[in-house]
Amino acid sequence: MCDFEDNRCDWDLRSVSRLKWVWTSQENISTSDPLRGPGRDHSNNSASGHFLYVTVPDGGLLNDWASFQSPLLEPTNSSHPCKMVMYTHQFGPRSGGLTVLVVDRDIYPVWERGGALGDVWVKAEVDIVTDSPFQILIMAAIRNFTYGGIAVDSIVLSPECQLSSANKSFPNIPKPPKHPCTVPDMMCDFHPDCEGADDEAKCGDFSYADGSAGWTDSSIGSQGWVLYKNSTSKEDYLYVTEAPGQQLTEAQTRTPLLGPSGPVCTLSFDFALTGTPDHIGELSVRVIDSLLGMRPKLWEFSGKTGIEEDAWEHTDVPVGFRKHRFQLAFEARAVKLCPCAKIKVKNVTFTDCHAEYFPFSLTGLSCNFENGLCGWYQDNSDSFDWTSLDRMDHTIGIGRSLVVDMWSPSLHGLFGRLLSFPQSPAPTDYCLSFFYKLYGPNTGALNVKLLDNHGYETVLWSRSGAHGNVWNEAHCPVPHQLTNFQLVFEAVRSGFDGRLAIDDVNFLAGPCSIPRMCSFEDQRCGYSSSGKVQWLHRSGHTVTIAGPKIDHTLETELGFYMMANTGANILPSGSTTVLTSPVRQATAKTECVNFWYQMGGVNPGSLTVYVKPVKGERLKIFSDSLSQGDYWLHGNGNTSSALVDWQLEFEVVGAGGKDSFIAVDDVFLSPHPCEAQGSKCSLEKGMCSWSNTRNSEVDKLDWELTSAETEKHYPTPPEDHTLGTERGHFLFLPSSDRTAANQVASLLSPHLPPTKGTCLRFWAYKSQLKVWRLSEGHLSELLVVGQLAETWRRFDINITSPNEYQIVFEGMKGSSGVVALDDIQYTIGVDCANKVTDPVKPSSKRDNAGGIAASVIVVLLLIATLIALLIYYLRARQSAKAVTGPSPSSPPSAGFINESYEPDTVSQSDIQTISNTEP
Repeated sequence: MCDFEDNRCDWDLRSVSRLKWVWTSQENISTSDPLRGPGRDHSNNSASGHFLYVTVPDGGLLNDWASFQSPLLEPTNSSHPCKMVMYTHQFGPRSGGLTVLVVDRDIYPVWERGGALGDVWVKAEVDIVTDSPFQILIMAAIRNFTYGGIAVDSIVLSPECQLSSANKSFPNIPKPPKHPCTVPDMMCDFHPDCEGADDEAKCGDFSYADGSAGWTDSSIGSQGWVLYKNSTSKEDYLYVTEAPGQQLTEAQTRTPLLGPSGPVCTLSFDFALTGTPDHIGELSVRVIDSLLGMRPKLWEFSGKTGIEEDAWEHTDVPVGFRKHRFQLAFEARAVKLCPCAKIKVKNVTFTDCHAEYFPFSLTGLSCNFENGLCGWYQDNSDSFDWTSLDRMDHTIGIGRSLVVDMWSPSLHGLFGRLLSFPQSPAPTDYCLSFFYKLYGPNTGALNVKLLDNHGYETVLWSRSGAHGNVWNEAHCPVPHQLTNFQLVFEAVRSGFDGRLAIDDVNFLAGPCSIPRMCSFEDQRCGYSSSGKVQWLHRSGHTVTIAGPKIDHTLETELGFYMMANTGANILPSGSTTVLTSPVRQATAKTECVNFWYQMGGVNPGSLTVYVKPVKGERLKIFSDSLSQGDYWLHGNGNTSSALVDWQLEFEVVGAGGKDSFIAVDDVFLSPHPCEAQGSKCSLEKGMCSWSNTRNSEVDKLDWELTSAETEKHYPTPPEDHTLGTERGHFLFLPSSDRTAANQVASLLSPHLPPTKGTCLRFWAYKSQLKVWRLSEGHLSELLVVGQLAETWRRFDINITSPNEYQIVFEGMKGSSGVVALDDIQYTIGVDCANKVTDPVKPSSKRDNAGGIAASVIVVLLLIATLIALLIYYLRARQSAKAVTGPSPSSPPSAGFINESYEPDTVSQSDIQTISNTEP
């Protein structure tokens, strides 16, 4: 045995290469640096123990070889072979592999082990049979990477390996490989750069003459891979056989470093798991990224393909886009190694793998994901993939969408990205529109980014927080580019409880129409400024003198809004500045424009909102001129464009103010008419003017909008209160063990005017709830609701307040159970006994005349429709009676009866706290 402790056992360490093996110990290398050396030798398991070691010298070098050789040995035969046992340590990206060669009349390899095996000593056994005196040559390949190396220890030669006294001349010991025809990073990059494609010939692709030789065994256990070359049939294949290792690990064989690769890169091969046992074993494919290390398995098979040896099956495995160089590996484990069971692989090929290959896509980036990803592909350098989910799509309801389930136990890491095929530059702007879901207490964020030709990323659009179990529409302007570019959908997780989805992506030339929701967080959404001064895209972080300290969307100083500075020295009294939206296409429906605004300072001026048709006079739908203080107010107004394209105009007129401003945020266009101040919010058309707070200091959770029909993950009421069906919508708190119990979610009304009596009515389901009045930063408790039975219950609360205020619903999440709300209604100036407490003052500064006019038109149309339906019903009923006659004994027919039914009404005067003792 040669343990390299006292001597070098007559092995010759002279190498024809510039790179040399050295006799050393870990103490001589570095006991404090785990990336240099094996840490301990194999023979003594000690940092002071010696071994042979080779790595990149301090001065650096290109890829090279180092060799050392045994003394001259006597010939052997098959019945008494010379057996060499040794232990190797191949660690880090510098390890290019280890080869054992025999030097007799010729020089030929008898054993090899490629790549890095980890920070372990691994046993190797080599049998040598030759009828001529010979030497054993051990050669190591070293790459010029950041860390690692190769060590050899505990070499044992069997008694059959006898020293020879012959005086024999040998062929020249091979020199290091000739200088490659191209740089190392272009070797095995799926693109031939050399004459005869020599740079791609030994990369593991069997379609090349020497391609099968590109796979090298990297097994460290009792099973390993061997290449079988059939000189007669010219059919090569890899198979699993017994190996000398002692560990119970899978057999593994790897390619050299490949790539990078393009988005449609595919690995194709035939495989066979054959024999008489019922279960032969397992076979899988894995990627080892040069920077990220081991990646999840791409493909796996378990069982058997047949009994006969020719029971081959074919498969195509998507490798996809790989940003860094990587290796492909076949991993296998046989249940039993014997002639009765075999695991084999052949006909391995790489298809469409070059990094710059992108297939022509007829659909481009517009995609509904029913039949693949169209012009999009997974970024495999991220943490996780998007997946296709059936029966939850926006397109047809039963189709597919792309999702990231934070609930999935297999999901690891921070973000998952979907990249577009590269797009050519064009002189026009583009619009990327899509539908999305952000649902659950720890969903994270959805970003759209632009990736330019130099790899620089720009955020174009971003959403986070609760958006409900409903599809939301997004419009993302993409400015024209001078070079090729890519778009990115990025899912960023914040926890383990939620789901994110996209569907119906459209990418079209030209500007976006006005988005239904613009938060001004990542863009101005196409809004433009005109007039005496410019509207500013600001945040509380950038405000110096005048302006909101926090935005409305995020409720932090980092959130953005649009602001007009109305100080007398900037916008003199009577001067005007206008914020104008992009043009929106005409529609026959009346729609509601919702927005939040803040007016601060002394004499801030006035804010008036107009609908401006492309042709014709503009229509005022909202105005206000009151200085409100340091908080955001909700405004709205109905649009009626008479089938003409139109724009929104936010017009500010100065009033000679001091340190004054007017700001606008979260402009949202609802496809329904505006609700009246006293109307009921049934939640069937969204959350009306109610909103979740984004302030993490107030709460950690959000109320979510959902229905029993669409909810597949969290417990909910079996039906809503409004419709009494699974399709009806309500607000609830998602309950699961993935988020902490006893956390709260706050639902806020818009700011409401002072009142001597306003009635709040709502329906609650099952669990803990508090209702507060928030005024001037102070909370006043109005109601506490304890555990309810599993039924909807109504609550009436009279609210009085000398100042403007907000209503706050505070729900508390348990580890299980349901907290739900539906049919929320407040009647401003009318108490729960229907008594008018606050007469409407005609001199009110807030004006919604245009919206009221549009609403009146809608109401008149509805009345006419109802009258027509009533006449039709009476005629049909009279006709039915004439035909069938009366039938007093007939039971009432099933169906919906349009009558008001309000059982179990609970008023504030009856009870303040509801518990399980309810009747």
